[in-house]
Amino acid sequence: MEAFKALIVDRTQDGGHRCEVGLLDKERLPQGELLVRVAYSSLNYKDALAAAPNGGIVKAYPFVPGIDLAGTVVSSEDDRFREGDEIVATGYELGVSHFGGYGEYARIPADWAVPLPSGLTLKEAMIYGTAGFTAALSVQALRDNGVYPEGGPVLVTGATGGVGSVAVAILAKLGYEVTASTGKPEAKEELLQLGAHSVIDRNELTPASARSLDKQRWAGVVDCVGGKSLATVLAGVKYGGTVAASGLTGGTDLPTTVLPFILRGVRLIGIDSVFVPMPARRKTWELLATKYRPDKLRELSSEIPLDDIPAAMAVMLAGRSKGRIVVKL
Repeated sequence: MEAFKALIVDRTQDGGHRCEVGLLDKERLPQGELLVRVAYSSLNYKDALAAAPNGGIVKAYPFVPGIDLAGTVVSSEDDRFREGDEIVATGYELGVSHFGGYGEYARIPADWAVPLPSGLTLKEAMIYGTAGFTAALSVQALRDNGVYPEGGPVLVTGATGGVGSVAVAILAKLGYEVTASTGKPEAKEELLQLGAHSVIDRNELTPASARSLDKQRWAGVVDCVGGKSLATVLAGVKYGGTVAASGLTGGTDLPTTVLPFILRGVRLIGIDSVFVPMPARRKTWELLATKYRPDKLRELSSEIPLDDIPAAMAVMLAGRSKGRIVVKL
């Protein structure tokens, strides 16, 4: 394995940009205690930005993107892992400032690795990936704040995306009445099959004139959109309800008031999956392998080879991708 295949993002001598599969020498891998033979990765919006000419993610070139990976330890300089151990890694600096999962091999710090939970295959771990991990954190935030199925409907915004689709499936598995919001009407049947009780158009969440307080509709919300949509959602959350927010596809501004918080006791919980402490990280992966595992986990994804990543990234940046995309190395 002196040289192996990887998706390499680089600047050209004339100041241009390239993103293509090529060969990478093992010596070019960054420092880390674990050398991993990567079996699967996945495609996320951050990966597409990392490979784009002006995505604002990568600071030094050449670079290998991929914020997720699942594979087998080839060699270890850390007593916690041995050759042959199967591991999952997401978040931290992986695929951002540290070469990521879009290569047949990766070298990572041992502190970033989670032993593959019993009950999950390497592929299934990447069907989840960062998106599924974020969805699980969001669902757990609702439950930690008292949002249970008997409390009434829960809303998932951006429901056809990676986080949204997994959240719909997890919530349905746990017995919640799920309303899925999407801008893709053609995806209605797929969302119903994932377990959504009903599907609404995202335009319902961006009315021309928003109200500070609206009819109480949702016991809880997994919000993957942000912006004006999140402001509308907050106005419609039931007394004591919780919103778990992890997305910004609808913008970073939040044009709301304090009224939902001080008159209805609504909680807005921010969800970050990048630097989750290892005890909570391992607990969440165990939940994904057991209690949170959807009945139709494999139906959440499609699979592509390494060579197809650039085309899939273009579709994602255009807002046309659906569900989870697994990359087979």
